[in-house]
Amino acid sequence: MASTASNSAGRFRQALETLTLRIGALVVSLFLFGIFIKCTGKSPLDAFANMYKGAFSSWTAFQFTLTSAAPLLLTALCTALPARLGMVIIGGEGALLMGGLSAALVGLACENCGPYTALIAMLLAGAAAGGLWIMLAGALRYYRGVNETISSLLLNYIAIALLNHFVEGPFKDPESLNKPSTRPLADEHQLGSIPGMDVHWGLAYGVIACLVCYFLIQHTTFGFAVRTTGANIRAGRIVGLSVGALTLITTFMAGAAAGVAGMVEVAAVNQQANASLISGYGYAGILVAFIARHNPLAIIPVAVLMGGIMASGNLLQTNMKLPDATVKVLQGIMFIVILTSESLYGRFKIFQPREATEKPHTPEKKDDGKPIAAPEGGLAVG
Repeated sequence: MASTASNSAGRFRQALETLTLRIGALVVSLFLFGIFIKCTGKSPLDAFANMYKGAFSSWTAFQFTLTSAAPLLLTALCTALPARLGMVIIGGEGALLMGGLSAALVGLACENCGPYTALIAMLLAGAAAGGLWIMLAGALRYYRGVNETISSLLLNYIAIALLNHFVEGPFKDPESLNKPSTRPLADEHQLGSIPGMDVHWGLAYGVIACLVCYFLIQHTTFGFAVRTTGANIRAGRIVGLSVGALTLITTFMAGAAAGVAGMVEVAAVNQQANASLISGYGYAGILVAFIARHNPLAIIPVAVLMGGIMASGNLLQTNMKLPDATVKVLQGIMFIVILTSESLYGRFKIFQPREATEKPHTPEKKDDGKPIAAPEGGLAVG
């Protein structure tokens, strides 16, 4: 019982430390962003007020925030899941593009199918394309020793080139002159809104995916194997875990999540595949994953916060005449501060177990250097 209480207290201290450092990092980020706004000749307080107004001040604004958060929930998983295996994957943008392109092409091929059949086919196509795209980076890491961070980053540029090639070439809609695109999806094959809200079903997909991944990582044998291998790959091999299979499965799941985000952007937002898919959701998802410390459950509130920041960009541009990329500056500042805050974990005594901060007891000694003996039936001082 004492051991269970100690473990619970340890988990509570760890959660409190994470929450404190993350909130502190966000406060520091906003302070630095305020200095940046001041350097542009604008009022930081006005900027923060406009950000709040554009993201959370009304039900309409909050729905816009949730719409922006929907793809972030899924692209964040693309970084968070491999991180539990000790890998740093930053290819969510490429997986999103491949998932969106594949979903659009499958949707056009299913023009004569029923709406549910078409949407399910698009969902599976997007997940498969994104999953295979990131699994390629995992395979290169495991079988050839290629750094997964570099390979997944470079795969983003290959995905952009492939998207441009297909929408400007073989699958271009002749009527899309100014902005090359595939033909638009049929109205009945588009992803609708959640009843009672002006937010598409992609938000529900993202929340469900985060909950499922949290359960999978924290409460299943597979998740235990992933966490064990991520903590010590040699120990994983010693106990007989198949590191190669874990790598391929985990990276496929990660890419599939980002691929579904691409499908959502096509079926619910753009209605066709074009350059609008290159929106930066994949890169923003990296920041969401790091702020959440790769915890699928924590990704949900962090994605909503980041969605609010992205949703406020238009208001900053309209009301304060700031560049559209202003929110990207804030994202960059947050990323640097969050990475810096990682070095602070374990440095504050207040979050450490009490026994770890106390000096070990030194037994009293007699003149001959031997510990003082305890009375019979009592406890020795040493």
